[in-house]
Amino acid sequence: ATLLPDGAPHSVPVWIDVEGRDKLVILTSPSSRKARNVERDPRVAISITDLDQPHASALIRGQVVEFIDGDRGWDIIDRIARKYTGQPYPLRTDRIVLLIKPDHARAVIFG
Repeated sequence: ATLLPDGAPHSVPVWIDVEGRDKLVILTSPSSRKARNVERDPRVAISITDLDQPHASALIRGQVVEFIDGDRGWDIIDRIARKYTGQPYPLRTDRIVLLIKPDHARAVIFG
């Protein structure tokens, strides 16, 4: 989730991965609502559910600290795509990576 100009939340599903030991990465279009939102206000919130344990979740709040494009961006994008589809990302234009530094993270189990 990101914040719209009026402060309302904007939430969309994303593909996500870990970068290094302490950052997260997602991909988006540089002209997407998500990218425009974090250019203005870098705060984000992320909810992740474990497919094998649907009652287990990770709740993360943080900030986008870098926009990554070019060869480094495509290396990350292809890695994320392989994680979800087993293939490199099929489109070769109009994508960037948002590097997120978590400020708060917690694991919860419901039920």
